[in-house]
Amino acid sequence: MKLSKSLRAALAAATMLATAPAFADTRVGLVAPLTGPNAVFGEQMRRGAEMAIADINAKGGVLGEKLTLSKLDDASNPSQGVAIANKLATEGGVAAFGNFNSAVSIPSSKIFEDEGIVMISPASTNPQLTEQGFELIFRTCGRDDQQGDVAAAWLVKHNKGNKIAVIHDQTTYGKGLADATKSALNKAGVKETMYDAVNVGDRDMSALVTKMKDAGIQVVYFGGLHTEAGLLVRQMGEAGLKSVFMSGDGTVNQEFWNIAGKFADGALVTFGNEYRDKPEAADVVKRFRDAKFEPEAYTLYTYAAVQAWAQAATKAKSVDAPKVAKAMRDGDYSTVIGKLAFDAKGDRKTTDYVVYKWADGKYTVVPGQ
Repeated sequence: MKLSKSLRAALAAATMLATAPAFADTRVGLVAPLTGPNAVFGEQMRRGAEMAIADINAKGGVLGEKLTLSKLDDASNPSQGVAIANKLATEGGVAAFGNFNSAVSIPSSKIFEDEGIVMISPASTNPQLTEQGFELIFRTCGRDDQQGDVAAAWLVKHNKGNKIAVIHDQTTYGKGLADATKSALNKAGVKETMYDAVNVGDRDMSALVTKMKDAGIQVVYFGGLHTEAGLLVRQMGEAGLKSVFMSGDGTVNQEFWNIAGKFADGALVTFGNEYRDKPEAADVVKRFRDAKFEPEAYTLYTYAAVQAWAQAATKAKSVDAPKVAKAMRDGDYSTVIGKLAFDAKGDRKTTDYVVYKWADGKYTVVPGQ
C-alpha cells in the first residue's frame, strides 16, 4: 500500500519523537490525607512539600533536573494508601513524602520498598514503620516509644500518686502511643487505674467520662488524634471532670482547640521542639506567614523531608533509590528543623520531644523542662 505524503511525514515525526532523548523532570510524590478526617494535617504536608520543591527548583533542581510533585490523597485509608503508592510507581516516582497515619505508612512502605522508591514520613511515629528491616524507608519525626518516655517522665514527676487513665482510639498510631506511654509509666513503678478506648468517629463519650469520674481519675493520657481528643476534653469539662489531660503529637493543631474550646486550657501535649522559632526556619516561616498560612505541626517536618532527600540525591549523584538511601545514612543534612542524620533503620539519630501546654488557643513549650 502506498502511503500518502502526509501520513509518511506523520510517521517520520513520530519516529523522531520516539528516539529523541527525554528531558523529563524528576517526579516525586506527596502521599497524604488531602481529604478525610485528617485533612488539616494533609494540608500542612502539602504546603511544606510544595514550598520545599519550589525553593529547590528555583536553585536549579536536583542534578540539573526540576522536581515535579504528584499530590496523591490517601484519605487516611490504608487501602487507598497502597493504591496511590502503586500509582506513584507507575508514574515513575523516585521519592515519596508521607504518609501521615502510621496505619497507612506501614502497608504503603512495603510497596515503596518493592518498587524502589525512597519514602520519608514526616509524621508516622509507630516504631513498626522502621522495624521492618527495609532499606528505603525513613522518617523526619521521632517514634512513639521515644515520645512515650517523655510523656511518662513528665507524668511521674508532676502527678505522682494521682490516679491515671490511659485511653486510646484503637488506631495503629493511637494505641501504639498509649501503650508506649503506659509501658514507660509501668517501668517507673506507676500503674494506671484505668485502661480504655474510644472509637474513631465517636461523638458521645459520656459513658467513658462517667466511668472516669466514678474511678476518681485525676490524670487522663490519650493516644489518638485531634477530633476525638477535643471531644473527650470538651465532654470531660462539661461533666465537671477536672483531670489533667495529656496527649501526643496527633493533637498539635488548632483544630484540637477549636473542638475542645476553653476546656483545653492547660492541656498538655508532647511534640518536637518549636522549629518555627529556630533561625534555620526563619525565612521559610516568614514566607508562609506572609501567605497567611501558619506552618504548624508537620509543615516544616515535610519541608525537611524534601530537603534531606534532595541533598542525599545530590551527594549520591543519582536519584536511584538504593544510592540515595545509602547517602541518607552516610551523612547529615541541613534542614529547616536543623541537622538530620539517620540510623540504619531509617530513624533520626536524635529526637527532641518536649512538653507543650495549651492556653488561650495556643500551645507553647513549658519552660524549665
